[in-house]
Amino acid sequence: MKAHVMGVDFGSTTAKAVIVDLNGEIVASHVAHMGAVSEQAVRAAVAAVLEAAGLGQADIGRTVSTGYGRRMLEIADKNFTEITCHARGAAAMVPGTRLVIDIGGQDSKVISIDDAGLVVQFAMNDRCAAGTGKFLEVLARAMEIPLDEMGETALAAQRELKISSMCATFAETEVISLRAEGHSKPDVLAAVHRAIANRTLGLVSRVGKAGPITMTGGVARNPAAVRHIETVLGLPMTLPLQPQIAGAYGAALIGLDDYRAECARTPGVAEDHHIDDGIAAGPACAPACRGTARADA
Repeated sequence: MKAHVMGVDFGSTTAKAVIVDLNGEIVASHVAHMGAVSEQAVRAAVAAVLEAAGLGQADIGRTVSTGYGRRMLEIADKNFTEITCHARGAAAMVPGTRLVIDIGGQDSKVISIDDAGLVVQFAMNDRCAAGTGKFLEVLARAMEIPLDEMGETALAAQRELKISSMCATFAETEVISLRAEGHSKPDVLAAVHRAIANRTLGLVSRVGKAGPITMTGGVARNPAAVRHIETVLGLPMTLPLQPQIAGAYGAALIGLDDYRAECARTPGVAEDHHIDDGIAAGPACAPACRGTARADA
């Protein structure tokens, strides 16, 4: 029996890889920024995490992939949806979690989970950039500010403004107009983050608000996004130390369950095609993008 298992989150803008030992403890992790779904970046993430762990691919007992490009990873033994993996990862990172809010580069999702970290219900938006990291990226360019400075700048706002459109294209026009009217950069950026928070609240309302709440994904590193989401929810959120690797960590833990079952010659982890079907069903645009689905649908 080999001593390590790997999870890979083949995301839309980043590739994340996590290696765990047979106790489920993280041995190494790596995040590779790639700008778009890229096999090269995923290979780089896998190579980096193996090097950090001092292992080779032959030392890995099971590899599970998740994320947008999960079916593209040739070394994966199995793949699971990001819904299943983010739920499992968040529950392991923050025990007691009942609601997961994940905002990544191209989608946002809210997942209700049980005490075992299994999906009860979820709502997802992945048909447009509204309320995602891409939305922030587009508006950062419009505001001529580095993406990683947006959050801190927004926290210095003095006036409350409103962005009426969640379409990235129209919102870009709005922020440019607000700046032309003389509104400060912090005030406009705060309005951008408030719009994301309200969008997230809409997803939460479809699933049901319940705590404790854990936030994962790259946007969890943005302090203004976190503050505004907590404000509209009226509840605090817990942020894992490495919010971006929740999906890859969850994939690794699912892989560990499967590997243990195989070694013990018992039934492994059933694939989550029912959740995949739920993600695939839904209208094409807001406000009902990717309707709510139940895990047992």
